[in-house]
Amino acid sequence: METPGSQTSLHRANLERVVRAVRMAGSLTQAEIARTTGLSAATVSNIVRELKDGGTVEVISTSAGGRRARSVSLSGDAGIVIGVDFGHTHLRVAVGNLAHQVLAEEAEPLDVDASSAEGFDRAEHLVKRLIAASGISQDKVIGVGLGVPGPIDVESGTLGSTSILPGWKGINPSEELAGRLGVPVYVDNDANLGALGELVWGSGRGVKDLAYIKVASGVGAGLVISGQIYRGPGGTAGEIGHITLDESGPVCRCGNRGCLETFTAARYVLPLLQSSHEPGLTMEKVVQLAREGDPGCRRVIADVGRHIGSGVATLCNLLNPSRVVLGGDLAEAGELVLGPIRDSVSRYAIPSAARQLSVLPGALGGRAEVLGALALVLNEMGDSTLLDSALPAGTPAFT
Repeated sequence: METPGSQTSLHRANLERVVRAVRMAGSLTQAEIARTTGLSAATVSNIVRELKDGGTVEVISTSAGGRRARSVSLSGDAGIVIGVDFGHTHLRVAVGNLAHQVLAEEAEPLDVDASSAEGFDRAEHLVKRLIAASGISQDKVIGVGLGVPGPIDVESGTLGSTSILPGWKGINPSEELAGRLGVPVYVDNDANLGALGELVWGSGRGVKDLAYIKVASGVGAGLVISGQIYRGPGGTAGEIGHITLDESGPVCRCGNRGCLETFTAARYVLPLLQSSHEPGLTMEKVVQLAREGDPGCRRVIADVGRHIGSGVATLCNLLNPSRVVLGGDLAEAGELVLGPIRDSVSRYAIPSAARQLSVLPGALGGRAEVLGALALVLNEMGDSTLLDSALPAGTPAFT
């Protein structure tokens, strides 16, 4: 066994730092690894060579800033992660490797609210089918990231609000899916996973403080502070949909009046257009009509944007993020919704916070949450399995 402060334990710690940096970023040049970890270029070079010889990382020649460089990523054979995203009306599953490559992905319609048992049956079937179709051995699966459309209670692991998914009352989503698949399952709400997805693959790349706003059947925010998802002690941080805009406004499902959600979520917005538009209107269709010039849809989307902007201004005053990313169908409206959001931020946020903020549409569309579920596994998994494969024969085992 190694002693604290020994050369062996220091080497182990340096291995962990390099693997963790590459695991989180997907791929980094050796110079970027040195900057990220604080290790010297020579130390990074030696560690990368050791990891490459052990089959843990792959190294390819590339260029950075016009100069030749070596790009390091985890080996595609080092392990497989699964992402499962439950939306209110869909199920999406993705299979990826530790090099941040998506190997297979599929979505299908599903009334998630109706029955948790049916939802998990369908998820189990789709996961196993995609693994088989990818030609991957199931024992390569390291873990599963699971997204649900509601806050997760940190202590119990169950949904924190039964009004959101009444058919899931008392269900622990992580335990349920882990029992079916036989691997660790990490669970979070859809807004947090959307934030992770955009942070790793999309419009949040390169920043450490952002808010991902998802507007669908409800309104939620995934908050990233110093590069990490902030959940709060009870797991309900980011419930921006329940900021009060009007104390005399419509009654919200949470029991309060005039919440932001009652002015922006689809269930409240779509009825405003029923008398002037054909039946069966969806937010996706409203966005399409607005982009085509429909005056009613354009007005509704602008109003929604202004209301969202009020909530974003509150976030700016409290947390001072550098970027806000808008997800969900509404993001497809582009400047029709982003312009009004920025106008409200300019009006209600502290000027210094508003000046530092950029408001962008999500780059991943409906894939943000499932890719965030993959990123969740990469965030939560330990490095010991990967490092054990990198240790040369005869090296003492670590605990």
